[in-house]
Amino acid sequence: MTPPHQPSPQQQMDQATRAILEQLPTLTHRGIVVDSPPGAGKSTLVARAADALAHSSAPCVVIAQTNSQVDHLVRRFARHHPHLRTARLTATDHTVPHDLQAHPGIHIGTRIATLEKTADVIVGTAMKWATITDRRWPWAIIDEAYQMRSDTLLWTAGIFDQALFVGDPGQLDPFSEVETDRFHGLSHDPMNSAVAVLLANNRDLPVHSLPVSWRLPPSAVPLISDAFYPSTPFHAGSREADRTLTFSTRGMHTPADEVIEHAARTGWALFELPARITGQRDIEAFQTVLGIAERLLTRRAITTCEEKPEDHVLLPSDIAIGTAHRSQAHHIRALLARQYPQLHGITVDTANRLQGCEFRVTIVLHPLSGRGDASAFHLEAGRLCVLTTRHRHACIVVARAGIAELLDTHPSNDPVHPGAASKVADGWEANHAILAYLSQHTIHAAAQPDRRG
Repeated sequence: MTPPHQPSPQQQMDQATRAILEQLPTLTHRGIVVDSPPGAGKSTLVARAADALAHSSAPCVVIAQTNSQVDHLVRRFARHHPHLRTARLTATDHTVPHDLQAHPGIHIGTRIATLEKTADVIVGTAMKWATITDRRWPWAIIDEAYQMRSDTLLWTAGIFDQALFVGDPGQLDPFSEVETDRFHGLSHDPMNSAVAVLLANNRDLPVHSLPVSWRLPPSAVPLISDAFYPSTPFHAGSREADRTLTFSTRGMHTPADEVIEHAARTGWALFELPARITGQRDIEAFQTVLGIAERLLTRRAITTCEEKPEDHVLLPSDIAIGTAHRSQAHHIRALLARQYPQLHGITVDTANRLQGCEFRVTIVLHPLSGRGDASAFHLEAGRLCVLTTRHRHACIVVARAGIAELLDTHPSNDPVHPGAASKVADGWEANHAILAYLSQHTIHAAAQPDRRG
């Protein structure tokens, strides 16, 4: 229970949102930054701000980083702000989902000239907005701003006078498929996030934080806040009693049953396989994550929460399996299709693709599981943060033993470069913090032969 003298989570959230929205009309700076933890209602803030900034004489520009993010925002505008005339700016080679095409309140187009005449809000990707060079608007809202590269901000900065930057500082940094080492330490390093460069060059810019996560349960927030958000702490919007995960049928006392029962009680579990260097292709680990998902569904797991207090039987769509590599996700999907048809509908994807998603239960293949080294890619704090912050009820991590020892033999020794400072936590320290906590929630796999398939 919230103490009588302390505002409730909803009151704290309302106060934070009101402070942001009230500052927008009188803002004298070029921008304002809002840091948002996982599941803090970032999309809700973006929609409310767009509603407040939309003018009949000039629409509000909304910039997201991917087409899926744009489509998500457009749906939110149409559902929760139907009075706004919403337009979806799209590239000629992108097919907008059918539900948006069929919606009578959404105008879709590839040319800004045809959209701005009738729209209150125009939503598009940063790369599409970068092609607009002959127009300028009073306001832009940049969603997932920490995922935006600094060079992309430069390409789009000419189309707005002021901007609201909203994003999650704990998520994955911008990435590139080409080598960018030659840019490290330079003021124009394109791999710096837009927010990092913005704050480095505008040190008096107002910065706000959303204080509550409505997604993560109370069992997850202290660990996630300390490990990944040292500069922007937050707390849970729900109470421990609000969310339950139970089973309709008894288990068979297998390690898989033990791990899902432990996760149901505590919100966390680490299923530890025997130590072995496997690289990316670890068939035993792939079978393990699918086997855990199978037990969740076979035992008819039931969830309740403050949003849906009635019993909800866990469906495949309520479960996600997260990996570090696309090849791992591909192998798991192939095994699922071949050996686990009853799991059809489960989401299997990488951390990059799971950003912004939410599930009742997540099963995570640890990025360092089965590795003989600890590269910067596998140590990146944002990757582990995304994987461990998608759940509302429980997160089960699958990993081979020996990760703590691997970290100790590969201490963090990345060179420090001058330039814009990132808010992302140190990956080596974050991994150690997560492992130290999960050591209290470890279930050891029974000895079994290596399974290939």
